[in-house]
Amino acid sequence: MSRAATLGPTPLRRLPLPEFIAMLAFLFATIAFSIDAMLPALPDIARELTPDNINRAQLILTVFVAGLGAGTLFAGPISDAIGRKRAITIGFLIYALATVIAILASSIETLLAARFVQGLGAAAPRIVGLALVRDLYAGREMARITSFVMMVFIIVPALAPSIGAGMIWLAGWQGVFFGFLLFALIGCSWLNLRQAETLPPERRRPLQVAPLKEAAREVLGNRQVMLCTLILTLGFGQMFGLLSSAQQLFAEAYGKGGAFPAWFAAMALLSGSGTVLNAVFVTRFGMRRIALWAYVMQTCVSATMLVLLAAGLLPPALQFPAFFIWCVSVFFMAGVTFGNLNALALQHMGHIAGMAASIVAAISTMLATLIAAPVGLLYDGTALPVVTATLICSALAWFLMRYLAD
Repeated sequence: MSRAATLGPTPLRRLPLPEFIAMLAFLFATIAFSIDAMLPALPDIARELTPDNINRAQLILTVFVAGLGAGTLFAGPISDAIGRKRAITIGFLIYALATVIAILASSIETLLAARFVQGLGAAAPRIVGLALVRDLYAGREMARITSFVMMVFIIVPALAPSIGAGMIWLAGWQGVFFGFLLFALIGCSWLNLRQAETLPPERRRPLQVAPLKEAAREVLGNRQVMLCTLILTLGFGQMFGLLSSAQQLFAEAYGKGGAFPAWFAAMALLSGSGTVLNAVFVTRFGMRRIALWAYVMQTCVSATMLVLLAAGLLPPALQFPAFFIWCVSVFFMAGVTFGNLNALALQHMGHIAGMAASIVAAISTMLATLIAAPVGLLYDGTALPVVTATLICSALAWFLMRYLAD
């Protein structure tokens, strides 16, 4: 339920809810934009920086996610100690510095290092933004707010490849990184000019070893939190696996390379209906039930797709439509599970929201790269590797959901 308009003795100036949701969506969209806007640039980067092994260009996505996972270990506890706004601002500064290094990169190794540091910085808006929501909301209401945030920010990844393609046309693949700088400037300015601090000094936790160990032990010892974390790992793993192979699949397997930004936008917008449905029905059916049925749906859809692909049962005219529908189902699943699972994980962790959000995100993101990186590198000109990985991840998530409390 929503808390009072004040937290402790420090009064809070609340933004109007629509602006609050839009601002949070923009902060969260930093991650989506940093991944999806890169997709059209991968062929150019591969030709220029790693022509002998073009699959290495996919690491530009997974290395960013690895940095994101590592950064989440620190972003939450730091925000618990210095406040939400200051922590997010520091994260944006790190992100911007790494972006400048990426623009100047002349080797794939330098670019990958810059992308890792970019991920470290992007962890702050992602994790601290979630803790900021938890400062004000809990339970199903938090899940509902998060769903609305997802619904708004889905527009950004939908348009990101098209925006990235335009920037590449203007300034080469480096143009995408100039877009990242602009994105960081807008997000950081919006937060600092409009949002009040949600964690007043009297509720902060010092960055001392003993309190941090105690908080970490509480989070890691909570069965509900750890189950949510494992399920999120599987969800992120299958989604990042698809993202890492998406550009090659659309271009090489289905001959849609020139229209990839448009198809990606259509896919993201269609799958965004999942966040709308979740926001409408989560207070009625509960977070666990909706997430459970989403994984049931994804398991059945991916199993069907795998059989059709492996047995060659799809006629040529239906191969791309079937693949496209399957892609929409993967992103739809993300829209109706990620917000609910984060809300379930943080439901009883309000007093250490930053630490809890950090641990959940760090474990789930870093382990997800261990799923996504091999899937991308196993690309063989067909969708079989990514469909197989998605089926396995969704089936395991479905199994684990049975042990989760609402």
